[in-house]
Amino acid sequence: MLLDRDGTLIEDVPYNGDPDKVRPVPGARAALDRLRAAGLRLAVVTNQSGLARGLFTEAQMRAVHARVERLLGPFDAWLVCPHDDGDGCGCRKPAPGLVHAAARELGTVPSRCVLVGDIGRDMTAASAAGASGILVPTPVTRPQEVAAAPQLAPDLPAAVAEILRRQAAVDPATYRPAGGRRVGTVLVVRADSAGDVLVTGPAIRAVAATAERVVLLCGPRGRAAAELLPGVDEIVEHRLPWIDPAPDPVDPADMRQLADRLAAVNADEAVVFTSFHQSPLPLALLLRLAGVRRVSAISDDYPGSLLDVRHRVPAGVPEPERALSLAAAAGFALADHDGPALRLRPAPAPPPEVGEPGYVVLHPGSAAQARGCPPELAERVARALTAAGHRVVVTGGPDERELTARVAGDVAVDLGGRTSLAGLAATVAGAGAVVVGNTGPAHLAAAHQVPVVSLFAPTVPFGQWGPWRVPTVRLGDAEAPCRDTRAARCPVPGHPCLAGVEPGQVLDGLRLLGVAPPVRPAPPVAGRGSGVPAGASTGGSG
Repeated sequence: MLLDRDGTLIEDVPYNGDPDKVRPVPGARAALDRLRAAGLRLAVVTNQSGLARGLFTEAQMRAVHARVERLLGPFDAWLVCPHDDGDGCGCRKPAPGLVHAAARELGTVPSRCVLVGDIGRDMTAASAAGASGILVPTPVTRPQEVAAAPQLAPDLPAAVAEILRRQAAVDPATYRPAGGRRVGTVLVVRADSAGDVLVTGPAIRAVAATAERVVLLCGPRGRAAAELLPGVDEIVEHRLPWIDPAPDPVDPADMRQLADRLAAVNADEAVVFTSFHQSPLPLALLLRLAGVRRVSAISDDYPGSLLDVRHRVPAGVPEPERALSLAAAAGFALADHDGPALRLRPAPAPPPEVGEPGYVVLHPGSAAQARGCPPELAERVARALTAAGHRVVVTGGPDERELTARVAGDVAVDLGGRTSLAGLAATVAGAGAVVVGNTGPAHLAAAHQVPVVSLFAPTVPFGQWGPWRVPTVRLGDAEAPCRDTRAARCPVPGHPCLAGVEPGQVLDGLRLLGVAPPVRPAPPVAGRGSGVPAGASTGGSG
C-alpha cells in the first residue's frame, strides 16, 4: 500500500518544514490501522521539491515525518523525491521511480501495489509503474485529473475500505471455510471478443487449479484468444444471440442444439463469466436444461432457481478482478505458484521481418471503431516514432490491411492481416512497447508485461478496461462527450477524445515508461507535444 503525503495523509501545507503544522486528514489513523491489521505493508511516496529549492532542510523534513508517524503510526518505508521539475530525475512523480523503489523496499513488485493520492501525478506514476491507483480528490485536484483517474474515492477511509473489499473479494475463504476440494469437469463461459476472453484468463486458471477438466464455451470472435489461455482443456464454440453484437434472430433449433452440446460436456458445474452490462440468465436456463447441477454467475437481476451462486460486484472493478471474484465466490482460487496476472501459452516465434526485439508495435485499428486510433493520427505517430529512432511494426487484422498500409507507409514494417492472433501475441512479446487503443493487443501486451501507451477512448471506464497490471501511460481526453456511452462507433464527429493527441505525447509516454529508441534518432519532428501526459498534474508539492 503506497500513499502520497500532502493532501492524502496530511493537510497540504506547501513546502512545510514545521512539524507543528502537520494535521492528519480526517479518519487517517483508523484507516491506516485497518490496513496494518490486515497485514498490509505501508510506504509513503512523496515529491518534496522544497529540498531542491532550499525552502527547508532534510533535518526539518525528517522532523515532519517523525511527527506524521507519531500521529498516524509507523510506516514501513518513506520514499522521497528531493528534486524539482527541471532536474530531469526519474523519481519525481509523475515518473514511476518512487513506486518502483517503494515496491522494492516492501519486498514486492509494483503490480501488487496500490497507490492512493490526490492529484493526477500520483495516478500517472502508479500506472506507469504497473501499480493500481485510487484518486482521493481535494480542492486542488483538477477536473481532468478526476475524469482520467482509474478509480475514485471520496476520502482516505473510503479508499482503504475499497482496497480491503477488493482483496477479500478474490479470496474464496471470504465465501466459505478454507479447505481443498476437487471437481471433475467445469464448464466456464466467456462468449465475447478476443480481449474479453483474454482478461478472463486468470479466473479460468483459478478454476483449472481445482478442476480435473476445464471446457470453455466461447463465441467465434473469442475462439483464437481461447486457444491461447492456459488451463483450458477443450473449447466449445457457439454464437450466443444475447451476447453477440450483431445477432441473428433466435433460432429454436439452434438453442436445442446448444443445449445438447452442453449436456454432452457432462459438466459437474458451470461458471458463467460476463461483462458488467450482460446477463448470464439466458445461458443459465440452457445449462439447467442441459442438466448442469451447479451454476455460478454475476447477476444483478433476480435469478430465481437458475443460479446456485449469485455473485454481485460493484461497478468499476477491473474486468480480470471482477472475474476472479466470481471464481472465488464459486470456490476456486489461483494455485499457490500462480498469481493474479494475465498469462498466455508460450508464443511462437514472431515474423522474421520484425527484426530484433525492442521495436514498438503500433496497432491502430479495433473491431469497435470508437476504440481505435484515428488513421491520420496513427500515420503521424508512426513517422514521429521512426524519426525519434524507434523501429516500428504496424499490426492489424485481415480487414485492416488498407489501414495498416497507410499507417506504415515507407517508414515501418506492415504486418496487417499477416498474422494469426498467436502470431500477433508473439510479435507483441518481442516489443519494447505497444501503442494501442482499447482493444485486444493491449491485453496481449499486459500478458507479456510489455509497457503500453494507451490511446484510450473513454466510451468505457479506463479503470475497468485499461491494460491490467502492466506499466501504462494513458493518453486522450477523458472528459470527451463519448464518455461512458459504450459506443462501438464514435458518436461525436471528428473522434475528439483521441484526435487531440499529439505524436510528441506518445514519445513522452514512452520515455516515462523507460522505453528508449535502439538507434540514433533523426532530426526532431515539428509539432511535438507538451511533455506532460494526459492525467498528469503540474501542481502540488506532495
